[in-house]
Amino acid sequence: MITSIAHATVYVLNQDEALDFYKNKLGFEVGDDMKVEGDFRWLTVYPKSKPQLQLVLAEPKEGPMFSQDAAEKIRGLIAEGAFGAGVFETENCQKTYEELVAKGVAFIQPPTEQLYGIEAMALDNSGNWFSLVQR
Repeated sequence: MITSIAHATVYVLNQDEALDFYKNKLGFEVGDDMKVEGDFRWLTVYPKSKPQLQLVLAEPKEGPMFSQDAAEKIRGLIAEGAFGAGVFETENCQKTYEELVAKGVAFIQPPTEQLYGIEAMALDNSGNWFSLVQR
């Protein structure tokens, strides 16, 4: 029986730059950071209050998971902003929005009233969009 989700993958263009963004701009903690089998790097981050769900910051490269062609296509889609990194919850969307803007996070939508709460839409430094939601 499956009891929970432990990891979700966010494809990024550069793991070092993504780590800097998620750690220093969003305030996430580092879960794991290790090299496995050659140059494959297992890198995870999580919000301080939720270590049980970690984001895998994965750089698509040619190897056991992707052909060279597939890795290049995925990198192109990331750069175009075709992927979402999910929904991050906050207790105060406006305050968190202002804090993140001050840290240089790019937003494509400021906090806006929605049926489900207040939502802002941002981009990570690879081009992935994510929602910032106050229920």
